[in-house]
This record gives sequence, structure tokens and C-alpha cells, in this order.
Amino acid sequence: NVGKSSLFNWLVGKRLAIVDDVAGITRDRMTRIIEESGHYLELVDTGGIGINDVDDLTSEIEQQIQFGIDEADLLLLLVDSRDGLTPLDETIAQRLRQTGKPLLLVANKCDSPKHDLAAAEFQRMGLGDPVKVSALQRIGREELFDRLLPLVPPADEDPTEPEMKVAIVGRRNVGKSTFVNTLTNSERMIVSDVAGTTRDSVDVRFEMDGKTFIAIDTPGLRRSRSVRTDVDWYSTHRAQRSIRHADVGRMFFDASQRLSKVDKQLVHYIEEHHKPVIMVVNKWDLMAEHMPTQSWSDYLREQFPNLWYVPIVFITGKDGKNVKKLLSHAQMLFKQSRSRLTTGELNRLIRAALAKHPPALSGTTRPKIYF
Repeated sequence: NVGKSSLFNWLVGKRLAIVDDVAGITRDRMTRIIEESGHYLELVDTGGIGINDVDDLTSEIEQQIQFGIDEADLLLLLVDSRDGLTPLDETIAQRLRQTGKPLLLVANKCDSPKHDLAAAEFQRMGLGDPVKVSALQRIGREELFDRLLPLVPPADEDPTEPEMKVAIVGRRNVGKSTFVNTLTNSERMIVSDVAGTTRDSVDVRFEMDGKTFIAIDTPGLRRSRSVRTDVDWYSTHRAQRSIRHADVGRMFFDASQRLSKVDKQLVHYIEEHHKPVIMVVNKWDLMAEHMPTQSWSDYLREQFPNLWYVPIVFITGKDGKNVKKLLSHAQMLFKQSRSRLTTGELNRLIRAALAKHPPALSGTTRPKIYF
């Protein structure tokens, strides 16, 4: 709770990471590429060190923090000027020194002169003068980058623009994070049996066949009446925003469970925002011996008759079965969604539809559509 996610959002310029007064909200690594003074930087927001997670995911969060440290070129140690120097701050500083990587001390919440003076106490850590900032009041950005940029190695080239952004959506515990880990061939997301493990919508860049993509792992949604905390509310809205901003959606279902009201609400939201979508039946290894794929396909078609045109793919996210095929389907849909019809083609389509299904009479007059 020193303000890591607030700082991340401020520097990125968007409210991506959930910020709350409750300690330990951030679990997975949040990443974002930004451009500053001609430099391209990938910022990584990590969970808090020293937090005992309420769902007993402390070791998994710690593993994600270590991944972030290992992959970084520069480490920012953020401290709270209001709380002053704590034994945990010194413990973390010692851990980061041992990496041998450039380390910059940043004192957050310096939004008044008295807090600026309190920040001087952190010089005892032996990391030089802290950069004084206030993420909430947006103070100190220029000084932060003046100190930060000389410590960052120059990028070889501009980051590759992603070919496509794919939102992975579904209710809780349908295997979204497991799928992302399989897709990226890494432990990129925390996976557990605890419902609601993923809280933020996390953008994960990956490459396949020489092309760059972004997979957006979204929090599992709950029924509206089950949303009881601010974190649940923010998670829901982050997931909905990811659907709106994605090029293609992948709607995940659990093969071992019947459809729920949340599934139907999600599909309706995707349809409402006119997003190309693939229905993904995950964990098919649990059901393959008990029923044919056609039965599940028919079940989905019955539940969503308006989406008769949507492809249905059966996968096992854990072992990667049909994962590459799923990406190819998404590329095909994305290409179709970017195509444009001429006026003549559209008029011929409308005429064919009217010939097959003429409009109902209004009194004695039949409505006409000219173009």
C-alpha cells in the first residue's frame, strides 16, 4: 500500500491497475509500454512484498514479483513518505541490492512540505536522495524521468505494434489464466482453484509465427447481486472495458458445467458491442469420453440462436490442445471484421434478404427499403 498501482496508472496515463485502500489488491504483474522523450519503456507493476494474501496465494504472488525483478533492467523501490522508513523497506532494499541491477529510490505521497522533509529519512538506506513524487496529486513526474532515463539501456528499435488484441472472457474458474500461460509458454498469470484469483485485466504480449499479439486475461465475472466489494466492482468494469477495446473476443465455457446466467450476460455484452467472438469450450479432456463435441455445439446453438454464425472451438488449455487453431480462427475473424462492402454489394444483400423475408404489411401497404 505504498502506491505502486497509483504510480503505474499515473505514468501510463490510464486507470489500468485497480487501486484500493485494502492492502494486497495487486496479484499478477501488470505491464504497459509507454513512450517518454523518445524512449520506449515497459512498466511493470507488481504485488506488495510482505503481504499475507487472504486467499493463501502469498507464494504465487511472491513468485510473480520475483519474475518481475528477474526480467527488469531497472528497479524502482517505492516507499511511503507518510509512514517513514520501516524495517520492511530496509529488508526489500537489501534484497534488491543483491540483484546487482540499477536501483532508484522513489518516495511517494510527497504532497506537502512536511512530507518532503520526512522523505529525507530514507537517505539512511544508502540509495541516495529519493525522488519525491505524489502519484495522487501528479507531482514529480519530470524529475522522476530525469533520474530514470539515464539508468535504462537504449532500446534497439520501436516496439512492434500488435497484430491483434484478443480478450479472454468468461465466468470464474473456467481456465482463462491457464490458457494465457499455455499461450505464452510461461507462468505469466497466477493460476489457482480460488475463484476470483485474477482481479485486474492484464495485457500479455506474445509472439507466434513471427507476429506479435496481445492476449487480455480478464477477471472472471460474477452475478450483479454477488458484487459486494469495490474490488469486485472494479474487476467487472475492467473486464467489460477489455471487451470493448479488444479486436476479437474469446468466450470461455467450462465443459463440465452447464451455462449460467453470467455466461449469458457476458455473451449478450459481447454481442451488444458488435465484437467478433469465438465460443471456446475449455477443459474438454474432462468430457471427451462422456459426450461428443456435437452435443455441446448443439447445446450452445440452442442457448444462443442469434449467434448461429459464431465458431465453436474445443480445447484443453492446460496441455495446449487446439490452442494454435484457436489463434488462427481469431485472425480469420479479425480480418473479416475489417472488410468493407461496396454500396452495390450491400444493396444486393438487402434485396436478397427482402425476397426471402418480406416485411409485414402495415395496413394495406408493404414497407419498402430502397437502399
